[in-house]
Amino acid sequence: MGSSRPIHWAPSSSDRDRSRALSVMGISDVFELYRDVPHNLILDEPPRVGFGKILSEWELRLTVEKFLSKNTVYIDPPPFLGGGWCPHLVPALVDYIISRPEFLTAYTPYQAEINQGLMQALFEYQSLIADLVELDVVNASMYDGSTAVAEAFLMALRVTKRRKILVPEHMHPEYRRVVETWLYGKNALLVPVKYDEHTGRVSLDDLESKIDNETAAVYVENPSFLGSIEEDVEAMADAAHKKGALFIVKFEPISLGLLKPPGRYGADIAVAEGQPLGSGLNYGGPGLGIFAVRWDRKLVRQMPGRIIGLTRDAEGRRAFAMILQTREQHIRREKATSNITTNEALMAVAAAVYLTLLGGRGLRDLAQSIWLRSHYLAKRLSEVGVKAPVFESEFFKEFTARFPKQYKAIHVELKKRGILGGLSLDRYWPEKSNECLFCVTELHSMKHIDKLVEAISEVIKQ
Repeated sequence: MGSSRPIHWAPSSSDRDRSRALSVMGISDVFELYRDVPHNLILDEPPRVGFGKILSEWELRLTVEKFLSKNTVYIDPPPFLGGGWCPHLVPALVDYIISRPEFLTAYTPYQAEINQGLMQALFEYQSLIADLVELDVVNASMYDGSTAVAEAFLMALRVTKRRKILVPEHMHPEYRRVVETWLYGKNALLVPVKYDEHTGRVSLDDLESKIDNETAAVYVENPSFLGSIEEDVEAMADAAHKKGALFIVKFEPISLGLLKPPGRYGADIAVAEGQPLGSGLNYGGPGLGIFAVRWDRKLVRQMPGRIIGLTRDAEGRRAFAMILQTREQHIRREKATSNITTNEALMAVAAAVYLTLLGGRGLRDLAQSIWLRSHYLAKRLSEVGVKAPVFESEFFKEFTARFPKQYKAIHVELKKRGILGGLSLDRYWPEKSNECLFCVTELHSMKHIDKLVEAISEVIKQ
């Protein structure tokens, strides 16, 4: 390798430094390192990016601040934008604890047993989620809600050795895109189940007519993407189990302060986006994928991700360890059932702290507050000529509203008034151009809601 002197590379190194590095590697041109890349994919000249010079720390900070100043931050009122990611209060203690150096990493160490504190925190997270959903085994954890759903589908295919999965016709559109990507090449078939146009709920008759011996799983969202709370979940679970299929439920964590947990009505697998549990919005991430299963050896062995177990060390002391690691790619390589490594362990710790602070009574009180506020908005909207909610069913936190004219124009006018309104549904379904999805949480006061309704009333009359 030439000189025994160590060669250190840095982006700001000189031509002389780069020439010496190439000489040590025994090549004359850096592009020899990329000889396997097709020539037509290589740029003829460096991309025109950056600022023409290396910025100092102060110049970089000023530049970033200039870009950030263009952002509009909606605090008073908070965003009413629905779609699964909604503003929630993140207690200061949550941010404080996950900012400690013992936890501040998105990576789960492979020699995890060395860090008993992190292992215990994740074990407590699993225990809290297991109590919340009333299922036996929880992992720690998945990237977000969409990938938790995708992993659940893959798991169902492996466990049942079948290829068909029934999904709601109004399944979360972005979740569906993720699922379709993950199932590509798996010879899987997604079969849409119709929903009742009056209630917004999954049609039980249509679901039962489409379940057969090739069905690997029945998937339901409760509440649905459009906001409706399903009432026939026990019947859906029975229909799935009679045909030997798994029942997968995507739930909203805080709603379980009021609604039955998935484990109580027959869910084999329960998944969720854990963002409401102390993660905030964070410009779209990171999220937290919750994944739980009932106790069944076939299910537990095929679970993705990490499971933390409680055991005893050689001296009889309580200890924590990662268990059932044969699912992981660092053990089984390409035969692994899961390739999730840089998981959302930090967000799982945040959820554990959040749920511990809240407690069972606190969760119920919070859920009731959100239910009341969201229903107050629906009632106020109906008073100014908006059909809210669109469906004749109970809802929690999010609901669909229909306007007398296209919603996009209304949304633009609301932003001019400093209000971020609902999610326009024509981005997913063109025929729903007059509809949007509102989200109301504990951060929305009655004054915030009144301000939104008054602004909508003005815009409609224009």
